Amino acid sequence: MAGTVEGDHIDVVGMWVTADGHIRQELLPDGRYDEARGGRRSAYTGRYTVTGSHLDYVDDTGFTATGDIRDGVLHHEHLVLRREQESS
Repeated sequence: MAGTVEGDHIDVVGMWVTADGHIRQELLPDGRYDEARGGRRSAYTGRYTVTGSHLDYVDDTGFTATGDIRDGVLHHEHLVLRREQESS
């Protein structure tokens, strides 16, 4: 599922997951994110901003990272995450 465009920004809110399910990154509507790694919940938390299809992350420790949505896929540094589909 590709993100929807709100104004000039792609809607990225939701859960994004690697193919193996090891990394789960939840992008919250308030501009915060919570990333789980394996069994470690909230391994990384911080804030993000969206400009077009580009994301800038700032971890609560001050670490920064970037990501881009291409064809509905989140490319976050070396990770490839897909939006988790909501079960009906």
